[in-house]
Amino acid sequence: MKEVHILLVEDNEGDIVLTLDAFEESKIRTKISVVKNGADALDFVFKRGEYIEVDRPDLILLDINIPIYNGHYVLEKIKEDVSLKKIPVIILTTSSNQKDVNKAYENHSNSYVSKPIDMEDFLKVILKIEEFWLQLSKLAK
Repeated sequence: MKEVHILLVEDNEGDIVLTLDAFEESKIRTKISVVKNGADALDFVFKRGEYIEVDRPDLILLDINIPIYNGHYVLEKIKEDVSLKKIPVIILTTSSNQKDVNKAYENHSNSYVSKPIDMEDFLKVILKIEEFWLQLSKLAK
């Protein structure tokens, strides 16, 4: 089975470590790239600057509260682009604000997941994302 490339857009070091640890437990072979702000996220997916040689991700985990450009803006730009819009984008954020949820879906997010504060619950959420998006769902090529 081909390795699944995941782009994690997250600025919180603790959440990055937890997410990487959770995917290490995965039954699916994954390659995870991490960027910590909205500008780098856009450069990565559009293959600009230092990211010109990267492979496009198969799945994007996107926090809303990131520096430079917030996750809503990044999501909007990804879903406006014909070559990127088929990549599933899962909003993974601490915000449970209904306005954020609504805006994410208006901008064509594929899913909205609020991060639990408890570390064990956070790991369970990542494993559920992995189970649904990497085992049950079929990703676009």
